[in-house]
Amino acid sequence: MTYCVGLLLNEGMVLLSDTRTNAGLDNISTYRKMFVFEEPGERVIAIMTAGSLSVTQTTIARLREAVEDGDASGETSIMLAPTLLKVAEIVGNMLASVRADVDEKLSTMRQHASASLIVAGQRKGGAMRLFLIYPEGNFIEATEDTPFLQIGEHKYGKPILDRVVRPETSLADAQKAVLLSMDSTLRSNLSVGMPLDLAVIERDACRVTQARRIEAGDEGFRAMSEAWSQALRDGFTKIRL
Repeated sequence: MTYCVGLLLNEGMVLLSDTRTNAGLDNISTYRKMFVFEEPGERVIAIMTAGSLSVTQTTIARLREAVEDGDASGETSIMLAPTLLKVAEIVGNMLASVRADVDEKLSTMRQHASASLIVAGQRKGGAMRLFLIYPEGNFIEATEDTPFLQIGEHKYGKPILDRVVRPETSLADAQKAVLLSMDSTLRSNLSVGMPLDLAVIERDACRVTQARRIEAGDEGFRAMSEAWSQALRDGFTKIRL
């Protein structure tokens, strides 16, 4: 399984994904789940993936092929699409097509494959936008009322986001929020694991302005996790029935 989260804020966007992929307790691997397409200063699109690896890898590969195609157009390439809404439509259609292809191959074994994506980005002169793409290809968009989207094992990390994240949240606090959200998930579900990929896209930069891979044993992440645990214990002891 996996956990990916994206925040849409006044100052920019913050994205975080884990890298664990497992097909049973004895088959655990590490695969990147965050992919960036960018023309710095003109357009940036980040895609995070969750679900069947065969579906997500093929979807990303076909999106890259479409970008590199000499006959690419605004109808086929996410780097030429006139709006981020059109980008979400292209990605959704590609995901649905790949999933249908994989399902057809698996049908004889009465199995199916599924995946979902988070698409975040901005084009020059346009607004920042954040979408969740469902396996069927349809999608929803983050709003001021709900300025974050999650895929994968999202339930463990959702409470802190509900309590803390607002559109006016700073990028520094947003990074802390997504990392603590991931920390809660790591503690509660073994199917989510390090290393982690963190990306920040500042408003109107149209590029990834900060990228970081957090490895297992990272001192900063460990210190933050321990501080959060102590803060929760201290808060718990102060509460009176």
